Amino acid sequence: MKKVTVSGKTVEEAVELGLQRLEANRDQVDFHVVEEPQKGFLGLIGVKPAVVEVKVKPDPVSEALLFLRDTIDKMGISASVEKEERKDGLYLNISGAEIGVLIGKRGQTLDSLQYLVNLVANRQSGSYLRIHLDAEGYRDRRKEALETLAQRLSTKALRTKQEVRLEPMNAHERKIIHTALQNVKGVSTFSDGAEPHRRIVVVPK
Repeated sequence: MKKVTVSGKTVEEAVELGLQRLEANRDQVDFHVVEEPQKGFLGLIGVKPAVVEVKVKPDPVSEALLFLRDTIDKMGISASVEKEERKDGLYLNISGAEIGVLIGKRGQTLDSLQYLVNLVANRQSGSYLRIHLDAEGYRDRRKEALETLAQRLSTKALRTKQEVRLEPMNAHERKIIHTALQNVKGVSTFSDGAEPHRRIVVVPK
């Protein structure tokens, strides 16, 4: 973290000097007054300047990227990470030869990495930043697979007139199933059980 300790006749003067040295804007820094300015005898003798510590605020995206790349390296995997702005937020896209290790069974490893990346990005941030992690388009492929599964199981529920219980899923994947079936006539869905074993139930009306 870049920071400087500067002095000036006033706190404001010291802060401005710190901004110049750091080449930063006021909204990019935090500052702490180490010593208030003090006037000496008769306002002349023993005058003490203001001392201020000015430091650049950590950038949450840079912090997230640094953490993710370092974690991947420590896992012994050769992969690259690129950031992408989408309508639903910021995505960090991972690509490489051994990407399956980073995805894990049903995306569990990828979900865990995403959770940690968001913790790192927001630990010193004033406002919450949501970061999505993807690997070689896994999220879109998984979404398509879940939507296909939802349609197949809704057809089964209608045909057998019995409820169909899916395998346990995380909240994001359950939402995909709920959304896929919310306008399908003749069936309804609800979630049952406690995390991490919570699952979708498809019910014929």
